[in-house]
Amino acid sequence: MTKPINFLNERTLKGTFFGNYKPRTDLPNVVEMYMNKELELDKFLTHRIKFSEINKAFDLMVKEVVVVAAAVAWEAGKPLVIEQVEVAPPQAMEVRINVKYTSLCHTDLYFWESKGQTPLFPRIFGHEAAGIVESVGEGVTELKPGDHVLPVFTGECKKCRHCKSEESNMCDLLRINTDRGVMLNDGKSRFSIKGQPINHFLGTSTFSEYTVVHVGCLAKINPSAPLDKVCIVSCGVSTGLGATLNVAKPKRGSIVAVFGLGAVGLAVGYLLFNVLAEMTDGGVDRAIECTGNINAMISAFECVHDGWGVAVLVGVPHKDAIFTTKPINFLNERTLKGTFFGNYKPRTDIPNVVEMYMNKELELDKFLTHRVKFSEINKAFDLMVNGEGLRCIISMDD
Repeated sequence: MTKPINFLNERTLKGTFFGNYKPRTDLPNVVEMYMNKELELDKFLTHRIKFSEINKAFDLMVKEVVVVAAAVAWEAGKPLVIEQVEVAPPQAMEVRINVKYTSLCHTDLYFWESKGQTPLFPRIFGHEAAGIVESVGEGVTELKPGDHVLPVFTGECKKCRHCKSEESNMCDLLRINTDRGVMLNDGKSRFSIKGQPINHFLGTSTFSEYTVVHVGCLAKINPSAPLDKVCIVSCGVSTGLGATLNVAKPKRGSIVAVFGLGAVGLAVGYLLFNVLAEMTDGGVDRAIECTGNINAMISAFECVHDGWGVAVLVGVPHKDAIFTTKPINFLNERTLKGTFFGNYKPRTDIPNVVEMYMNKELELDKFLTHRVKFSEINKAFDLMVNGEGLRCIISMDD
């Protein structure tokens, strides 16, 4: 219903069917527009699935809940179970991503075993991964469907005093919280099985084909970077690299001791001070401790040279562990530092770490010792528990 005056005022109402194109006559020309780079199509292609999984296409189109496979930990220390999990759409400042590759980190193992930590089950673990943006929630402007991203267990809101500081990456809003199993926006989980909420892990939960992450915990990366390799940049590699380059800052020619020992080595950690001091004429220039063993932490600090030695703590100790040393070690001008994620800001710095790999300035392949299908994810846990290999890449599409 409208007033005739609207037409008399020279407005025109038109309808169209199929854009007024004649299929046999006009559509070949539209294809030629694409071939001549006059028409862009790639930006519309956000997903690919097998014909046998056609129902996923319906789920994606309605952009509501999607039902996907996820590895759920129902109990501490028990094998993960591949379940059909409902993943809700992203809310304000959230992004839903299609996880392509994920890896098992010792942090996943530690909380899965739930030794010395507050148990929170059922839960979807995983935080070292790479994926592609599927959809974005209200307020998300930096990312769009199709972008390649690395989810990170800590974040960068870009607004708090830590994010604005050149010296800190300890975001007030998105700092790691191991006890939180829900999203910040509304205090609810985006995962459920037949109405039962499933807890998130570190805000990432990448042991799922799709996951929902706060936009501040996603690093947009070069789309040419191989996701099955750069996925490990989202945690372990960046933590170690940053601890060295950003915190320890060894000078050329410095003697650096790295504490990353196995169980037997840790048992004799207390002997290292005297051994290293004797080997290096008074101590090493820099020491980096990666185990989280309190005795190794103390040894790392006490083995650095007086006057200029710097020890950097990277490993996460038991929550009740106490660091003890003599005050004279500090008065003799030794320095003890701690670092979190290598002092990298996820959104600002991690894309540059990926570029280091792309420019052949950073080697990743030597860390990738195993690959398994997602359906065999428990093999990755077995490998880590048995101390076999470094990183096991889990392919979500296989």
